[in-house]
Amino acid sequence: MKRMRAWLVVPVAALSFPLQASAQDVAGVEHAALSYLEGFYEGDQDKIRRSVHPDVVKFGFFPAEGGGYAGEPMSFQAMLDFAADVRARGNHPPADAPKSVEILEVLDQTAAAKVTAWWGSDYLHLARYDGEWKIVHVLWQTPPPGA
Repeated sequence: MKRMRAWLVVPVAALSFPLQASAQDVAGVEHAALSYLEGFYEGDQDKIRRSVHPDVVKFGFFPAEGGGYAGEPMSFQAMLDFAADVRARGNHPPADAPKSVEILEVLDQTAAAKVTAWWGSDYLHLARYDGEWKIVHVLWQTPPPGA
C-alpha cells in the first residue's frame, strides 16, 4: 500500500514543479526587477526602459481618505515621467529604504517576482522578449495599516 501512495505522489509532484530555469534566466529576471526598483529610487529613466515593456499594465492600491483603499493605474509614460521628476527634484528615498527582490518563479518565457520598496510591495510578471526579460504587469500596494 505504501508503494502505491508513493507512486501516486511522484507524478503529481513532478507536474507541480516545472523544469528549473537556468541561472542566466534567474539572474536576468532579478536584474530586470532590481533595475525597475532602482529606476524609481534613482530617477533613472534608462533603467525603467531596460526593464519594463512599453505595453506594461501597472495598477496600485493606497490608503483612501476615509478608510479603505483607492486604486490607480500607471502607464509606461507615467513611470518615465515619475523617474524624471525624482531626478529633477532630487527626491530620492533614504539610503536605508527597503530594496529587495524575491524571485517567485522563472520559466523559459515567463516569470514572477516580488519587489519590496519604500512605497510597499510590487508583484511583477515578466516575459522574455528577444532574449531580454521585461516587466509586463505590476500589481502593488502600500503597506497595510499598522504594518
